[in-house]
Amino acid sequence: MTVIQAIVLAIVQGVTELFPISSLGHAVLIPAILHWNVDENAQGFLPFLVVMHLGTALALLAYFWRDWWDFALAILVRRGPKAVAERRIFLQVVVATIPAVVIGFVFEHMLRRGFGAPKIAAAFLIVNGIMLFAAERLKGQGEHRSLDRLGWLNALIIGFCQCLALIPGLSRSGATMAGGYLVGLDHEDAARFSFWTATPVILGAGVLEAPKLLHHGGGGFSGVAILAGVVAGVVAFISTALIMRWFRVREAGAFDPFAIYCAVAGAGALAWLMLGH
Repeated sequence: MTVIQAIVLAIVQGVTELFPISSLGHAVLIPAILHWNVDENAQGFLPFLVVMHLGTALALLAYFWRDWWDFALAILVRRGPKAVAERRIFLQVVVATIPAVVIGFVFEHMLRRGFGAPKIAAAFLIVNGIMLFAAERLKGQGEHRSLDRLGWLNALIIGFCQCLALIPGLSRSGATMAGGYLVGLDHEDAARFSFWTATPVILGAGVLEAPKLLHHGGGGFSGVAILAGVVAGVVAFISTALIMRWFRVREAGAFDPFAIYCAVAGAGALAWLMLGH
């Protein structure tokens, strides 16, 4: 993998991990469509993606540092009703991360095969668009709840939605945002909870997979990966600010632009690949 290819993937990662349009799907599709000489089934490819995800996780920590600081103070120092509410939300974040950790660990080897299947990624990118479009309309005028009124079952539902992202083409942020929206959160709170749950999952994956990069990729490849992680982190921080602002100012139909993009991009990529370009 060249430096230019790594930087392109890092920029795409920084945008698509936070926007609900599937970072893994794009990471699988772009090398295939551009005919890059990148072996996506190689043992070093998934760890390389994880290093970029690690940059994304650090960007999320930087953007939401006040929230994590408040969680820490509520657990260690603060007392009173506000601290109780913050501890409850933090524990719900923990609950929501458990399904993805368990399923990802159990089915790791089977899920790795999806990285060498760009047609499957393109098809699921279309499914991702349908999911976002449907979520926008299924909620309708249903009950609205704030984060401090989120139930334990609601948190678990969002956690299982996060597991969908283990399939390239289905967006982790898209699935968890859609899940949060359907259980009653508005778009902004659904995005905030989605990014909270993403942070420990991505950091955990980085801790487990990053050492494999050094073993399988060699010194040059690890240097490229570190550069990609930095670029992905910077772009991810900007992307987080943009998506949170979008959901703050736009409630009605906020998922629709992303749904349309996924449907068009997935269909276009699938057609391109099936025609043998």
